[in-house]
Amino acid sequence: SGESGAGKTESTKLLLQHIMNLCKGNSQLEQQILQVNPLLEAFGNAQTVMNDNSSRFGKYIQLRFQKNTVKGAKLSEYLLEKSRVVRQDTGERNFHIFYYMFAGLSSEKKEMYGLLDPSLYRYVSGRFGTEDVAQHWKHKYQEVCNALDMVGFQEQEQVDMQAILAGVLSLGNVTFEPQENSVSVKVSETSQGWLKAAAVNVLRLLVCSVPSSSLSSLVSHCHSLSPYADARDSIAKVAYGRVFGWIVSKINELLAENVDPEVELREIGILDIFGFENFAVNRFEQLCINLANEQLQHFFNHHIFQLEQAAYREEELPWETIKFNNNEPILDLLLAKPLGLLSLLDEQSAFPQATDKTFVDKLNSSFKGNLHFQPGRGRVLGFSIIHYAGNVQYTAGGFLEKNRDTLPANVRGLFINSVTPLLSVLFTGKSFSYDGTSHINQAPPWQDLSHSLMVLMERMYSANPHFVRCIKPNSQKEPDVVDAQVVLQQLRYNGLLETIRIRRDGFSWRPSFEEFAER
Repeated sequence: SGESGAGKTESTKLLLQHIMNLCKGNSQLEQQILQVNPLLEAFGNAQTVMNDNSSRFGKYIQLRFQKNTVKGAKLSEYLLEKSRVVRQDTGERNFHIFYYMFAGLSSEKKEMYGLLDPSLYRYVSGRFGTEDVAQHWKHKYQEVCNALDMVGFQEQEQVDMQAILAGVLSLGNVTFEPQENSVSVKVSETSQGWLKAAAVNVLRLLVCSVPSSSLSSLVSHCHSLSPYADARDSIAKVAYGRVFGWIVSKINELLAENVDPEVELREIGILDIFGFENFAVNRFEQLCINLANEQLQHFFNHHIFQLEQAAYREEELPWETIKFNNNEPILDLLLAKPLGLLSLLDEQSAFPQATDKTFVDKLNSSFKGNLHFQPGRGRVLGFSIIHYAGNVQYTAGGFLEKNRDTLPANVRGLFINSVTPLLSVLFTGKSFSYDGTSHINQAPPWQDLSHSLMVLMERMYSANPHFVRCIKPNSQKEPDVVDAQVVLQQLRYNGLLETIRIRRDGFSWRPSFEEFAER
């Protein structure tokens, strides 16, 4: 655990390499486990203001052993930040894969996918760097292609997948305008070309069986929900999310253990989850990420302080209780039912007339006087939560829409009836979930996250956890610079000063009574 940019993903990769090295094997499986990282990072990581290679999803890697040999592995993913596909804040980028495709695809392939100059695309506009950066992206694209081959993606699947990504970019450039002498809306004249490009890669694959007088009227039918641009962006986000889930599912097929089910395997699990975030503008995604970090901090407190000191009391040892910052009140504020913040969000999301403003009004009246909640200040609609790691001001715009996470039913039907097998598979109403299986995805995103974290916590409570705390040396993304204040702030809010004290004053050697008596 640690802040965004503290080094969690790099530490995870080093830890995996170390474990594979200790296995003393050089099996194909061990190499495959190490080589899926380029694939996951290309589709799941992006540049943010805090980190040039920020994980925009959480992952839990389970390594399964028989004796000292790895027999299989399984990857679980959490809460991919799909909204990044359609919008990035200043100084940030979309997911790496889009840039790698522009840099790495040949001219012929770009023409096949209908890709033009990258600066033309709204979803990635104006975010291209120097020639050195382009060469780096080109190299990364080759890494991704090698990883796709290694994981076992068929050539046609790779073509379909890149066609979907190219179609998503073209779809982002489709705009709408009112139809003359009518209350309906049509695709604007200036974006007809983008519509056709999107249709070649995505829509035409979807709509072969749907009679429609023209592509324009088809998209108007598709976007039966208002506003039209939101529905367009919903298609882009859902398509990307399904591709990512499908990649994880394929990785799990490749890495699954091939042993007798009767054989009991031992397991080491490594959790690399998105770090605590506090940007200039914090949205629904940051709230979900920070909720996950609150739950992990609570688990840390429970294990390091509560269980430890309970054992001392049980043994009737002379012990002065060490106090720690218990973040249970913050979890109650967020998760309590029926009046926690996220329950109120669900309640508001169920009302068609509700708006982000009615949601914020509800929060202000429900949490008046709560020490961990502050009403928004200024003209921006929002609120603040005083988290274990500090005060975060959230912008409430888009909360209800993102929590509903809806895709028009007729659009879903078009995807299901696609003549492209990949699209049909991705949109049969199932999504690929945190436990490696597929499930019908009806729950709001935070509920998906909450449920998957609950399953994860159950696993962790039944295991023997080791905590790797990653500390960010400075806020400027600079090497060889240690900012003492930045470091001290993290040591404080992580509870590491109290942890050092309990380790120093506590009892590190724990023999059983039998061991003690025998000695």
